[in-house]
Amino acid sequence: MKKTSTLSIAVLLIAVFLFSFSLVSADGETTLVVGFDQDFPPYGYIGEDGEFTGYDLDLAAAVAEKLGLEVVYQPIAWDAKDMELDSGTIDLIWNGFTINGREDKYEWTEAYKDAGQIILVKSDSGIETFADLAGKVVAVQTDSAALEALESEDFAELTASFADLLVVEQYNAAFMDLEAGAVDAIALDIDVANYQIEGKEDSYKILDEWIQEEQYGVGFKLGNTELRDKVQAALEEIVADGTFAEISEEWFGYDSCVLSVCQSAGE
Repeated sequence: MKKTSTLSIAVLLIAVFLFSFSLVSADGETTLVVGFDQDFPPYGYIGEDGEFTGYDLDLAAAVAEKLGLEVVYQPIAWDAKDMELDSGTIDLIWNGFTINGREDKYEWTEAYKDAGQIILVKSDSGIETFADLAGKVVAVQTDSAALEALESEDFAELTASFADLLVVEQYNAAFMDLEAGAVDAIALDIDVANYQIEGKEDSYKILDEWIQEEQYGVGFKLGNTELRDKVQAALEEIVADGTFAEISEEWFGYDSCVLSVCQSAGE
């Protein structure tokens, strides 16, 4: 009798294990793998403690929690992001990812933050307007929204006036080059610029003219509307419970949400 009971319990435990495993397999992944540029503060970067941190990474963690998934931060080379997404190495791209001009290349959540591309120079450079960039070396990150804009017809005349449009892999290198005088200006996201020059505003300035205004969203492989819809719903949940505003306040000092549910709440 004792042996029979022991055997029955063992069979029951195996059955429970197999059932649980089948549930996980049927439900898909247990993780949410977030592709991001680890040199793009304040959206995603390596903190002083050596850990990944950033505004977008905090949002991603909150969304993953709502979905019952473990968030995994996967740093990627920005110019390899499409390959990483297509191969399934990452589930999505969430790192100050500009929707404008890429609307048909990815599945997108609604825009969750307004942003824009600007020109940053040293305060003593004598550069005040776009016209002053003639004959100057301008740095920009590879495969970035700023590069795409500067290479468009709208900016063909301006870009042609540069001594060089220097394409770099990371903005950290561009800032070092600007400090050393190897480049005269950097074209980049306004929030990245503000983060980098915090406490050093007297040494740098952002030109009044904008390259372009834009919006950020979470990008997914074309056709992956199922995960996109889940993340969109989870974003709306963290707006409703106040988490989104809390994260925005921490990073920017204000609630930066431009999701439709945020706009409706403000009306």
